[in-house]
Amino acid sequence: MSNGRTEAEERLPFPVLIADIGGTNARFAIVIDSNAEPKRFEPIKTADYPTLDAAIQQVVLDKTSILPKSAVLAVAGPTDGDEIDLTNCHWIVRPKRLIAELGFSDVMVMNDYEAQALAVVALDAEFLEPIGGGERITHANRVVIGPGTGLGVAGIVHGSNTWIPVAGEGGHVDLGPRTERDYEIFPHLETIGGRVSGEQILCGRGLVNLYKAIAQADGRPVVFSRPEEITAASFDGSDTVAVETVQLFIEYLARVAGDMALVFMARGGIYLTGGITHKILPVIDADRFRAAFDNKEPHRNLLEQTPVFVITHDQAPLEGLSAYARMPARFGVDTSGRWWRED
Repeated sequence: MSNGRTEAEERLPFPVLIADIGGTNARFAIVIDSNAEPKRFEPIKTADYPTLDAAIQQVVLDKTSILPKSAVLAVAGPTDGDEIDLTNCHWIVRPKRLIAELGFSDVMVMNDYEAQALAVVALDAEFLEPIGGGERITHANRVVIGPGTGLGVAGIVHGSNTWIPVAGEGGHVDLGPRTERDYEIFPHLETIGGRVSGEQILCGRGLVNLYKAIAQADGRPVVFSRPEEITAASFDGSDTVAVETVQLFIEYLARVAGDMALVFMARGGIYLTGGITHKILPVIDADRFRAAFDNKEPHRNLLEQTPVFVITHDQAPLEGLSAYARMPARFGVDTSGRWWRED
């Protein structure tokens, strides 16, 4: 393992394999040089391949004559050590083995939400759906929030002409009741350590948690047990509890997004991503979302000026990784302990 890359201008050797590896899906592409568009490969299910090494061999190396010299991997999980366990996935990332057996000279690993943060700088406006008003300040801080399997949060801070991604566990901040309806529902929410965190509501299992709490608060039967059942019943209006669940989910997401906007002073925007966001986008009421997002007295005026976008690109992290591979000096990514080089 290297001691990190202290010189921002140091580059990964082209061609660069980039990969976005989640708990369920993995996506790969090759960046041939600093100008070419990435060559993308068919997305795969991680469960269909025994190891990451096998997936790279079969999905990438066996399908192209381009031989990547280096790799940048974005993974869902901690990125410390020579053997990196992934969250909700049986794969283990072993950079030294990738170098020894697949011919890479360099392997760099980053957190998946760092890649999401890089993407909010790299994406074109056509892939950003605004929710309400606000004006983006070009070189101001930004935050990406993604309700999916969990609740991912990352910031990207601008300073000294560099974008610095800041990964963390922002999805575990407290989320408390505010309205009379909240006070009816929250006593029925499942807690961890006596508290309700954002992720206890704002993810797949959190959606189910919220649905059950609403049903119990109203003395209604709990009919559904899976997120997709709840969203489907909400969209067709067949279950009033499901309808309220999705609408409150959106409102609570707006509250947490507003909190993150304050934490990061994110005048560059809040960017929503994740599987659930994309699923519920058609039913997001912009006025209701903004009312919850902006309601941060005494800083309402600041929030009203902060734009919110939904990322509509289906492979946004790859766009972020591609931007980094092309021009790493643009980003202040800490590579200490996360960059391996052949001996």
